[in-house]
Amino acid sequence: MDERGIKDYDELLERAKDIEWFWGEIAKELDWFKPWDRVLEWNPPFAKWFVGGKINIVHNALDRYMKTPHRDKLAYIWEGDPGDTRKLTYGDLYEDVNRLTNALRGLGVRKGDRIMIYLPMIPELPISMLACAKIGAIHSVIFSGFSAAALKERINDAGAKIVITADGGYRRGKVVPTKRNTDEALGDAPSVEKVIVVRRTGEDIEMIRGRDLWWHELLKDQPAMADTEIMDSEDILYILYTSGTTGRPKGVVQVHGGYAVQIYNTLKWVFDLKEDDIWWCTADVGWVTGHSYIVYAPLILGVTSVMFEGTPDYPEPDRWWSIVERYKVTVLYATPTAIRMFMKFREKWPAKHDLSSLRLLGAVGEPINPEAWVWYYEFIGRGRCQIMDTWWQTETGSFLVSPLPITPLKPGSATKPLPGIEADVFDGNGNPIVGKGGYAVIKTPWPAMLRTLYKDPERYKEVYWTRFPGVYLAGDAARKDDDGYFWFQGRLDDVLSVSGHRLGTMEIESALVSHPAVAEAAVIGKPHEVKGEAVKAFVILRQGRSPSEELEKDLKEWVAKEISPIARPDEIEFVKSLPKTRSGKIMRRVLKAKELGQALGDVSTLED
Repeated sequence: MDERGIKDYDELLERAKDIEWFWGEIAKELDWFKPWDRVLEWNPPFAKWFVGGKINIVHNALDRYMKTPHRDKLAYIWEGDPGDTRKLTYGDLYEDVNRLTNALRGLGVRKGDRIMIYLPMIPELPISMLACAKIGAIHSVIFSGFSAAALKERINDAGAKIVITADGGYRRGKVVPTKRNTDEALGDAPSVEKVIVVRRTGEDIEMIRGRDLWWHELLKDQPAMADTEIMDSEDILYILYTSGTTGRPKGVVQVHGGYAVQIYNTLKWVFDLKEDDIWWCTADVGWVTGHSYIVYAPLILGVTSVMFEGTPDYPEPDRWWSIVERYKVTVLYATPTAIRMFMKFREKWPAKHDLSSLRLLGAVGEPINPEAWVWYYEFIGRGRCQIMDTWWQTETGSFLVSPLPITPLKPGSATKPLPGIEADVFDGNGNPIVGKGGYAVIKTPWPAMLRTLYKDPERYKEVYWTRFPGVYLAGDAARKDDDGYFWFQGRLDDVLSVSGHRLGTMEIESALVSHPAVAEAAVIGKPHEVKGEAVKAFVILRQGRSPSEELEKDLKEWVAKEISPIARPDEIEFVKSLPKTRSGKIMRRVLKAKELGQALGDVSTLED
């Protein structure tokens, strides 16, 4: 973007209110096969960005570097849970992506086909995503901690043609059985034709003749060159499933053009990444943070990223700090949950390591409480690193509210909307409010916004656009102060944020009710000093079943198996009845208010 003629940040914010001019200027920094005819076509709530433009996100992430010295620059420094390491240059990554691209084309994969990726945090995960995008196939990454049941549901919703998995992955020194989970999921997933298996752990696994293929054998003789599909700006890049307030996960649809433009711009501006930076986004690629800021944006920017398979405190609580020291990480982007966990371990662990390479810190996934902010600033940044507290969602694709390195900070506030973003806080009647909590909203479209929910445009309209017509409802509570700074307060709807992972209450309730002992269940989130929210379940048992410690333990394990260990309830309370409306809807806010000793609010719709 040509910033000439713009004197300061306030003038930029003012000019950026002309969103078509602003995003049009940013988009010129990427490579397009054909320029767009129009920047924005807005038929609320459906947006098309860079209409008529031809692009492929992989051309911008890899192809364009191959005739430059950048080809030999490190793209990824990878470390596994057991401590094994790999380094891939942009050229290495390009060739591996091309080999997989050719292999997938040989298996009949074409533009628009859906590919499920169920891999641990290993380099084959971004390679798989990039190969799909290069063909124009639609990838859907499933977090490798999810169960077979959760995997099956997402495979069937997407109608996936191929699943890419591994024999297993490592977590805290133990093997995660991804292939076994895949086999279980595919017992009832008729759309899947082939399974590609990466050898990671060397586990003894069953390979089904005619269906299962080893990654290394499939790629062995493939050429290291492959054509990149020319895509329309609005062609689908991926489907990413996120928890909803109903039992069924929502398939958020993202596209090539607008997404590439905005994630590139936000990573460049918010973290001011330079040629020699070592960037470490600590998220899992299974979540949107990993899609946007481990895979696509850092590669488009041409930076070196650290990628880590393991957990922050294994085998010791200084694992992260040893990685920062060893690879001289300059910019660290982490969750408040992780920071609160490190606070619990005390500052002796980071004190063991030289963290002087760090110049900037970031926070993602949930609001960061001021205590955690100050600890992060003092003991990790050693009092000299700004903290970029970013607010965004799976649905938004990229940061929307965040400081820039020049923004004066307030601990606990994500500061102001970025240029080109018109955010506000509304009361229940749709009026802007200052100084008190309300609904976080976005008033104008943005390039990386979700386009719809997969196969469900009506649900897309209903969930995000009906509360305030023509305005995006984020589903988060927020307060805006007199300086225009945003203070996010967590979810308004029935979605929990556990250790930065979004979990639908009804998804957990559905799992509980599928247990033969359970008649009804309601789930709430309780504040938790480390995880953000802890899961508490209220359970009504079927006749003839009695509460017991053994049954409580069984139900917790049942949820872990049905969804994920992350969703395992911290507490289960056996009850005789639940607060419901006359239409039969459980009023979870009443349960939560009683649990936390708060006022019940309006209970006029309660039957009991």
